[in-house]
Amino acid sequence: MLIVASTLVDYVAGLGLGHARRLATRRSLLGVSIATNLGLLFFFKYYGFFAESASLIGGHFNITTNMPELKVLLPVGISFYTFQTMSYTIDVYRRRREPERHLGIFASYVAFFPQLVAGPIERSTHLLPQFRRLSCPDAARFAEGLRHILWGFFKKLVIADGVASFVNSVYGDPGSFSGMTVVLATYLFAFQIYCDFSGYSDIAIGCSKVLGFDLRCNFQKPYFAGSLRDFWRRWHISLSSWFRDYLYIPLGGSRGGALRAGSVLLVVFLLSGLWHGAAWNFVLWGFFHGAALILENWLFKRTGKALKGHVLARAVRMLITFHVVLLGWVLFRVENILDLGEILSSLGRPWGITSITLRELITCIGAIAFMLMLESASGDAPVPAFIAGRKKAFRWLWYHAVMLAIVFFGVFDQQEFIYFQF
Repeated sequence: MLIVASTLVDYVAGLGLGHARRLATRRSLLGVSIATNLGLLFFFKYYGFFAESASLIGGHFNITTNMPELKVLLPVGISFYTFQTMSYTIDVYRRRREPERHLGIFASYVAFFPQLVAGPIERSTHLLPQFRRLSCPDAARFAEGLRHILWGFFKKLVIADGVASFVNSVYGDPGSFSGMTVVLATYLFAFQIYCDFSGYSDIAIGCSKVLGFDLRCNFQKPYFAGSLRDFWRRWHISLSSWFRDYLYIPLGGSRGGALRAGSVLLVVFLLSGLWHGAAWNFVLWGFFHGAALILENWLFKRTGKALKGHVLARAVRMLITFHVVLLGWVLFRVENILDLGEILSSLGRPWGITSITLRELITCIGAIAFMLMLESASGDAPVPAFIAGRKKAFRWLWYHAVMLAIVFFGVFDQQEFIYFQF
């Protein structure tokens, strides 16, 4: 019902924006659309978090808040389709597109099933027109779609689900494990979340291609980034670009001096962290990346340009960027803030590795190395597109290697995608 309500409100708001000429009327219609979407998102995803936080803060100062406690289930995909529909009404308000007058087409855009629950967050200017020029996919498009699906299943079942049990056990009780075990779990989680989320995106893109649709690329080898700014151009691209176009730039972007630009950047990343989950660790994760980007911008103004073209300098920057992102993943993964103390204290305990067998470790590291090797070789192209350009013998060798890896090393215990919870 929620997605139906959001669809109808934004459909009517879009039609109204198409006819309205007075600025006040247009702003009112846009306000209704944004208030409805954010109101639904707040009630179902954030009310409990804010009520609990207010109660804790009030209790500290002996103030009774008396906010009612509500137990509601988080609707799957609400963070994705609310942002998708909001971008539509904002684009119509800005006159970047005409309103969609066919309710069925608009509803199909909002509820397009391959990317409904975990993105990519598609812009109406890109996806909506494709519903008006439907055509039967040809053999080349069908094969390309299957390559994306196969690669997505490999990343999800072999890598992400292959390390999930180990990572979950360590981060579920970090105080019971050695420092080396916690460090290893953190490294593996970095690849778990990447392969889990980008694997879903690959499957969504592949399914869409089979159906005759093109979705935007959502990941572009983020762990090869040479800076945090570069990382956010490569990671969850549809969300990063959404915040850039609909929040960062309207708030002033990099205009107005370093202090204002830094403040805007921090606000955007705090909201980005909150978008990911109604918990303080996500807020801290957003603050961490915002503060790190402000520091990086300040450092690059003094050293970045001088080192930009040097091969060794690029490799060092890539290594540093990865480990800064890795520190952020600790904040992202902990189940509560108190676990951070347990993780820090674990670094002082014996550094033996426990809770993972040598076979599991070799399998996971081998699969990660295979993925990184292909991503490095493919340059700017996605791995499935890179494979498509190789000779027939190479393509079929890749097909069989990936399918055999899924059959023999894949984990089929129904691990849901991480971003389903957002």
